Amino acid sequence: MLSLKSCMTAMAAVLLLGQTLIARAELPDFTPLVEEASPAVVNISTRQKLPQRSTAGAPVMPDLEGLPPMLREFFERNMPPAPRNPQGGRQREAQSLGSGFIISKDGYVLTNNHVVADADEIIVRLSDRSELEAKLVGADPRTDVALLKVEGKGLPTVKIGKSEDLKVGSWVLAIGSPFGFDHSATAGIVSAKGRSLPNENYVPFIQTDVAINPGNSGGPLFNLDGEVVGINSQIFTRSGGFMGLSFAIPIDVAMTVADQLKAEGKVSRGWLGVVIQEVNKDLAESFGLDKPAGALVAQVLEDGPAAKGGLQVGDVILSMNGQPIIVSADLPHLVGTLKPGSKIELEVVRDGSRKTLGMAIGALPEEGAEVTAAGAQGVERSSNRLGVSIVELTDDQKKALDLQGGVVIKEVQDGPAAMMGLRPGDVITHLNNQAIDSAKTFTQIAKDLPKNRSVSMRVLRQGRASFITFKLAE
Repeated sequence: MLSLKSCMTAMAAVLLLGQTLIARAELPDFTPLVEEASPAVVNISTRQKLPQRSTAGAPVMPDLEGLPPMLREFFERNMPPAPRNPQGGRQREAQSLGSGFIISKDGYVLTNNHVVADADEIIVRLSDRSELEAKLVGADPRTDVALLKVEGKGLPTVKIGKSEDLKVGSWVLAIGSPFGFDHSATAGIVSAKGRSLPNENYVPFIQTDVAINPGNSGGPLFNLDGEVVGINSQIFTRSGGFMGLSFAIPIDVAMTVADQLKAEGKVSRGWLGVVIQEVNKDLAESFGLDKPAGALVAQVLEDGPAAKGGLQVGDVILSMNGQPIIVSADLPHLVGTLKPGSKIELEVVRDGSRKTLGMAIGALPEEGAEVTAAGAQGVERSSNRLGVSIVELTDDQKKALDLQGGVVIKEVQDGPAAMMGLRPGDVITHLNNQAIDSAKTFTQIAKDLPKNRSVSMRVLRQGRASFITFKLAE
């Protein structure tokens, strides 16, 4: 007969086993996904001819056969072998390794632009170890997407999903070639959606905690249905290795780019012709908003779509076509997806009142030009309250900067201006939501500034405008 203690121990063991089985049942089984999707994932290597150099005293290359891929790649990168050229030097080659995936049976392949940029030769290695030379159909550096084409029929393909349907917390899986180890699978969850990264204005990145390392770039990110929802593009790291922050290009964005590259060889995207900035708590207070939200218009480019549509400096854009602008980065994401000529409606706050503006967006220029302010002349005026000495802009400067008015800082003294980070040469065009048409106007507005309340100032530095805020103490 079992004792009470033995019965309790047995019951605890049964409960523990049950909990373990339940926990295991809740974890996804990625085996079918990997088996089905892996054949369509490819390894991508490139070769780029580099300038010639003398080989006098050059070390002898070791035999690379039989070395692990990581070591072989190291030697190939640092001591690339090449035949002698007629001038007696050696012709060097650079190689890179990345990933990609086949999206059509006739051989179209998606990857990152940075994987194949400046390559003289692109080699795609399939899961059966066969290698095919690829042609670059087109690339879009702004989204870091490239479309390749290999010759083939009946090739294995991935299933394309919808990144818009992804939810934070969803399981995702990446397959790629980190450090040259083909078809490595790593899993994690979606950490966030719509992430904006520095210098990346047109991609609302998917953030995950999937382990991504060099060689994973350009590879697919799958949902549990085995559908591609993103292209693994970059990581955030302080050490150079994976630290739990990975970013993928949404497949909705990538396929739109791929379709344009396939049809036209380039990408056209919408453009408003404005410089915008984030609305923080102090700016929201200075513009009379209930909470920080929207995109603050810091600059409207001359003859651009926004200027023609009536958008003004100081407007805060709250929504576009009914879609709210929560953070300023939402606006370029939305505008960039539209075709040039599309009609849009913007809800803005201007002088404390809400307005609706209708306009047609333009085409994003290939290259932009900046204008700068320099060599201010005029009669000096000063405002001891802010701690700056200012002079009026000349007519030539106003024309060059496309300004109706404004003043340029000649000297920054001790005081609020120095604490704000203002510099000599900065141009002030607005103060406390009022336009500056002369040094006299600036001095008068500065004299009447409220105390202990957020006040905005629009500053133009090297052709780029932004709003800053400050408070004057009693």
